[in-house]
Amino acid sequence: MNQQSTARRPIRKRAGDLFRSTARYVDDRIVKSGMRSLLRAGLAPTAFAMVETTGRRSGLPRQTPVGNGLVDGTFWLIAARGRSADYVRNLIQQPAVRIKIGRRWYRGLATVQPDDDPERRLADILAHHGWLRRFDARALRSSIRLLNSEPIVVRIALEDAPATAGSERSH
Repeated sequence: MNQQSTARRPIRKRAGDLFRSTARYVDDRIVKSGMRSLLRAGLAPTAFAMVETTGRRSGLPRQTPVGNGLVDGTFWLIAARGRSADYVRNLIQQPAVRIKIGRRWYRGLATVQPDDDPERRLADILAHHGWLRRFDARALRSSIRLLNSEPIVVRIALEDAPATAGSERSH
């Protein structure tokens, strides 16, 4: 056997990489694209929000749909892809962000919280929101397992923030 063929990765590893890249493509191009359109129009359920960062290379606004993480005037994000997520790399470079919750935009300052426990933080977020946000959290957890990624917590201190507003909590 020649040296080149022994350097190849096992077929199982390549299949896993293909599956993960396909899942990322579907999430980015189909799911997030549709949610981005609903959020821009102000028609998305309040379980979701939009984070707007400044592109680290282009300097242009970049909008990413996220789960609504508003808790007591602070917006919390759990980035499933961790530091490899483009919007996380953007906000590290330029921490001034905007968050759209419902039909209103809020300005804020983002900081990555590497010592915060993503699962504990997610539980706190879910305690303040209703069933749809909890459903979205299941998808987030599945995404983390599927992508085999290390999630990270991002804290966004909002200016003139509402207290956990727009929650779709059912009573």
